[in-house]
Amino acid sequence: MSSNLSKTSGIAGRYAGAFFELCLDRGEVERINTDLISFNECIRQSMDLRDFIRSPVYSADDQLKVITEIARKAGFSELVSNFLCVVASNNRLFLIEAIITSWQAMLAAHLGETKAEVSSAAPLLDSQKNALEVSLREALGSKVQIEESVDPSLLGGLVIRVGSKMIDSSLRTKLERLQLMMKGAA
Repeated sequence: MSSNLSKTSGIAGRYAGAFFELCLDRGEVERINTDLISFNECIRQSMDLRDFIRSPVYSADDQLKVITEIARKAGFSELVSNFLCVVASNNRLFLIEAIITSWQAMLAAHLGETKAEVSSAAPLLDSQKNALEVSLREALGSKVQIEESVDPSLLGGLVIRVGSKMIDSSLRTKLERLQLMMKGAA
């Protein structure tokens, strides 16, 4: 299974890399990023679209027709529309979320940014988010883009992921550690 995952990541990375280079050459990185974020949000919000792009039942022609119409109605740039059509034509639409993720990672690296995924029990206040961003920028030595999510099961505290590193200061984890220590003492 891990070989399939690395193979998938490799294909997605190659598509993303080629598209990113094209966008850089044309100077349309910001507009493209906006369109890709918008398309990714459509996928997240529509279970039907998500099922459609992931399903092997639909032919490349069917996927091409649907993606062409979505791109037209969404008003995506010609470059994004053409790229989505190439991905659909090559029967690789099931990889589009991984391609977009790879593309955004390349953009962040190009801009000198680091992405930090932050989970909290409740939404962070703007002041908390700003303080966290400053702390992470000082610790990492680069601009930080925070992707925030809410997980009520954390009970309190934060879970921060930067690349493969994770800092878990959640109340849930502290309680689990305490429970393990108490079992060990009994």
